[in-house]
Amino acid sequence: MPGYTGSKEDFISVLESLASAGRAVTAIDQRGQHESPAAPDRAGYALDQLASDVIWVASAIARDTGRVHLLGHSFGGLVARHAVLAAPNAFLSLTLLGSGPGTIGGERARVLTEVLAFLEPAGDDIDMLGTLIASIWETQLKPQAQAEGTPQDIIEFLARRNLGSCPLGLAEMARHLLNCPDRTAELADLASLPVLVGYGENDDAWPTDVQDMMAKRLRAERVCIPGAAHSPAVEAPETTAAMLTAFWNQSESVR
Repeated sequence: MPGYTGSKEDFISVLESLASAGRAVTAIDQRGQHESPAAPDRAGYALDQLASDVIWVASAIARDTGRVHLLGHSFGGLVARHAVLAAPNAFLSLTLLGSGPGTIGGERARVLTEVLAFLEPAGDDIDMLGTLIASIWETQLKPQAQAEGTPQDIIEFLARRNLGSCPLGLAEMARHLLNCPDRTAELADLASLPVLVGYGENDDAWPTDVQDMMAKRLRAERVCIPGAAHSPAVEAPETTAAMLTAFWNQSESVR
């Protein structure tokens, strides 16, 4: 499951390695992201609604393969945790990749707060929200990508993804990142569910010490991925795939 502003394509670099290890892997867009249908209104982006989609997909896959291992990256980790707490028997394990115990902080929180303030005049007007988000892309995100030397074909994809995602969904997911409660204690109570906390050594979303403490509270396996920042599946795909394969194999061997 991808994070905020992300999509299934964020996992392209790890899929082949995971498949070569014998895994059938499904990457999804969350509701309103990229190529997934939008919710009818703001309420459709509540965490329990996003989690219900994950449970439904897991159930559909399980009809052919049995219970599934669940991975959530960043905001996707918050939704994944919500899904596991709602339906713990649907999953073999949970991996939180570059995700934290609750509210995001630091520079990313500041940016999200400014984005929401910029979008506030639009309310629930989808067209106006879309216009404002397009402005953010053209004046900030696109120039930043160009300055970082991002290849043109990737910039074109990012534009399609950014402008194709539901504007209301982007606003609501930002609010969740700024207001999500810490449910680590509840997750820790699921003693039979194996949990992996993995993060890049240079993660700038949730500080690494915060993710480390979350892992300790969960009595979870913890892996710090060298050379990666907030998106290990993109920045260190081989290391990330090896980490996942080892964890999933171990999770199955103890059951």
